[in-house]
Amino acid sequence: MMDAENFETLIGLVSQYSPSGQERQAVEWLVARMKSLGYDNAFVDEAGNAVGVMGRGAKQVVLLGHIDTVPGEIKVALTPIPSPTGRGEILYGRGAVDAKGPLACFVDAVAQVGAVEGWQFVVIGAVEEERNSEGARFAAGQYQPDFAVIGEPNQWERVALGYKGSAWSSVTVKRGQTHTASGEQTAAEAAIEAWLKIKTYVDSFNMDKRRVFDKLLLTLRGMESGQDGFEQWARLNVGVRLPLEVSPSEWYSKLEETLKVLETFRVFVEPAGFAVPAWEGGKNNPLVRAFLSGIRSQGGEPRFVYKTGTADVNIVAPVWKCPAVVYGPGDSNLDHTPNEHIELKEYASAVQVLRKTLKNLTG
Repeated sequence: MMDAENFETLIGLVSQYSPSGQERQAVEWLVARMKSLGYDNAFVDEAGNAVGVMGRGAKQVVLLGHIDTVPGEIKVALTPIPSPTGRGEILYGRGAVDAKGPLACFVDAVAQVGAVEGWQFVVIGAVEEERNSEGARFAAGQYQPDFAVIGEPNQWERVALGYKGSAWSSVTVKRGQTHTASGEQTAAEAAIEAWLKIKTYVDSFNMDKRRVFDKLLLTLRGMESGQDGFEQWARLNVGVRLPLEVSPSEWYSKLEETLKVLETFRVFVEPAGFAVPAWEGGKNNPLVRAFLSGIRSQGGEPRFVYKTGTADVNIVAPVWKCPAVVYGPGDSNLDHTPNEHIELKEYASAVQVLRKTLKNLTG
């Protein structure tokens, strides 16, 4: 079995339960851990992020992970598992995959690389990613890195070069109250018609798209209706994952255009939360080449992946305008599940991949 002491950062961080809004204890633990690993500086920034700095060079690599998780505490436990090369262990716990595994990987890899002349490594454990990404939004304005690595679980042999955008909205249909025997269409019925029109547009848009990454992914997140004796209303909570060719503003405009045909009703489209555009990174740059070499150095066969969700990369990459990738150990199919766990062997491989990558990049 593997020596748990070699995974102190991972196990310790996962042991700090930190759902969005309750990250402070985990942040302080991680700051102390980075200090103990020899970081030149470690602190809590104004947004509440944990920040560790290694080196003082003019060139900068920012490694941005997130320290918050979804709610639902899972008992932290190490469990032995059979392995083709003997015995292995898996770590259970909320955040083991999403995304304390990748964040801990960043911390350990940078500690192993140490200070490199002419370079500075900045590791950030951002808060609030599972809600409105307040930590990443703050960090976006604080740094101007030459390269950026964002921490999300995509398995140790894969590098993510694309994340879809997202836009959420409420679509409200209103009309004056009518008698139930009038035979006139109700607001609730009109809301269903509105949903079908939206879905028809999305189906048409997707018809010639081969990759899921290039499609609109539509969801109906909820619906409600009511009346006050004078007016009746119905509301749909509509979510969409956006491809590169559709910006959030274009999506909202298309919603309004699609629903104009409901002429006898008042229809209101209201954006909800923070919308983010899709992001796709380039393949032909020093950062990607360094990762490919790093993965091969550990016996892996590197692959690129394009994800249907969103991540903090959607927020920081358009601001920083530098080569960026998303990397981290763990199976994203376990995100947010009650069975969340990570194999320690995979974690160890990812740390060595990142260590080698940073050496290649800065050597």
